[in-house]
Parts: sequence; C-alpha cells; structure tokens
Amino acid sequence: MDRKDVPGAATGPQTTEATAGIAGIEATAETEVAGIADALVALRRSQSRRTLARLAARRTGPAVDGPSTAPPDGVVQLLDAVEGASALAVTEAASALGVDQPRASRLAAQALAAGLVRREADQTDGRRSLLRLTADGRALLERAHAFRRGVVAETTAGWSPEDRANLARLLARFVADFAAVTGTDRPAADRLRTDGPGS
Repeated sequence: MDRKDVPGAATGPQTTEATAGIAGIEATAETEVAGIADALVALRRSQSRRTLARLAARRTGPAVDGPSTAPPDGVVQLLDAVEGASALAVTEAASALGVDQPRASRLAAQALAAGLVRREADQTDGRRSLLRLTADGRALLERAHAFRRGVVAETTAGWSPEDRANLARLLARFVADFAAVTGTDRPAADRLRTDGPGS
C-alpha cells in the first residue's frame, strides 16, 4: 500500500515542510546547547584562573584580601560546603568538593587553624566529628557572598530587570538539573534554587 493510500498520512509539500521545520528546530537546539556548553567552559576557565579572587585582591587591597590574610580558594569552598549543610564530616566535605579525603583533611586543618570552623561531636554517631562554621568563618563567607553579588550586579547593570530575572530562574534550574544528571553537589544546587545565584 502506498503512503498516499494510508488514512491520515501527510503527503506532498506539507510533509516536506514539516520535516524541514523539525530539522530546523533540531539545528537550533544543537546551536543553543553548544552555546551553553561553551559558556560553561568559559566560566570554568575563569574560575581556574581565580578571576574573582584576583579581582577582590585588586579592589580591596592587601590589608583585607592579601596573601597574609585571605584563605586559599579551597578553604573558602570548604566553608561554602559547610554552610550549605550546616555541619559536615570531612568525608562528606570531600564528596561535596569533589576532592579526595586527604585534600579535604588538609583544607579542614587550614580552616581550623584559621579559626574559621570548629570541630564538634556528631550527636548521632560518637565516632564522627563534624565541621561547623565559627563566627569568623560566617563573617568571611558573608563578605565573600557580598562581593560575588556585587560582581554579578555590576556585570548585569545594563540588563533589563526581565533579563536578570530570567537568568536567575533559568540558571538555578540548570544547576539543579545538572546536579540531578551528574549526581553531584545536591546541597549547592538546592541552595542556589532557594537563594538565587550570586549568594
């Protein structure tokens, strides 16, 4: 039986137009996905170059963010992870940061020595100890959050309120969905969805 004899089967120019339309949508989607992936690579490269830390050092000066007082980026990331979970064991911190346990232990030791976190017993398991932010650690994170928000505000200063709102909504959604696909950093994704980007 010919396709033209099948009831409801599209034939002729309409079929060609529909196929072309689908192909166009797929091509557009591929272009958009490639653009998102490229943007992520650019952000990752910027992060690896410690762009925000360098900008903070230039703007605040050595008295506040110089080598003698500013903790390493890894320590700040550890504080972010502890804040997101309220308290973390070192093994959980390693998983949240995507590093091995020896690396997480070194970061925890640095944070403890700087008075940014404290150890306390796990009330549900006496064999474990948890890291919890101190007042100094919380204050440092508040300054870091304020600086990040300021950079985001400056970056989007020329945007319309609608564009900023769309970015906040879609970026939070992307981070949550990305975490679901990769199975990583769920607390951070949940925090971004709740608090919004730049926090």
